Amino acid sequence: MIPVRTDTDIFLPEGYSEYQIDTDREIELTLRGRGNCDAYIEIRKASKLRIRTFTEEDAHISILLWNVCGTEIVTDESHAVDRNGDLTLAYGECNKASTKRDAYVVLRKEGAHALVSSASLVSDHKNMHLQVVNEAPHTLGEIRNFAVVLKTGVLMIDAIGKIVKGAYGSQSHQTSRALSFEDGQRSTILPELLIDENDVQASHAMSIGRMDEDQLYYMMSRGLSIEQCTTLVSTGYLMPVTEVIANEELKEKLRQELERKISEL
Repeated sequence: MIPVRTDTDIFLPEGYSEYQIDTDREIELTLRGRGNCDAYIEIRKASKLRIRTFTEEDAHISILLWNVCGTEIVTDESHAVDRNGDLTLAYGECNKASTKRDAYVVLRKEGAHALVSSASLVSDHKNMHLQVVNEAPHTLGEIRNFAVVLKTGVLMIDAIGKIVKGAYGSQSHQTSRALSFEDGQRSTILPELLIDENDVQASHAMSIGRMDEDQLYYMMSRGLSIEQCTTLVSTGYLMPVTEVIANEELKEKLRQELERKISEL
């Protein structure tokens, strides 16, 4: 795992690579790549983090940002995707501290695609402002958010899909879901579609609710404790975010870490 403690420009190698951010400084991280690149970035410590990514023409880049900070982190992000480029940007938020994230993704040239996804275990404040903008024709922007909100958690997601004038033949789709197991949590999800072109496809779906009591009772009737039920359901709800990285050893490590975090909380 390559340590990152100062402002750093990284040209992602083809295949899989790992990075770890661990610093008290405010830093800026710039990533760009060609070909097929999978990058796992573990955020252990950073007061404020600026992230810039550039997906070049015909490149396929997948980035999993896994937040394990013990203190509040603020991120300011911009991501650009070129012609026929494919960017998958995933966030794993499983720490006990607050997060403020502002991420802007622009599909600059024809054929560009971006998927922004998040999986959050919310026991503190999680505030995310996510925007994907289709600037060119025949582009596809997607946002998917999944959260398990615990009793002390406060979740705020502002998800924006925007198709500008002239970006004909484009698509903008989003799904956001928040699940809770008890009263006391607060969740707000604002799905927005800003469409300035006629020949497009756009959709959004949003749900906030508690675990179905009948399903929970059924699981417990099979001998599982409430803690085991919570862990199994939460893990199944959040783990798909790790599928963006083709590394089975990493996925197993993150699954175990997620289960441990849920048990602790």
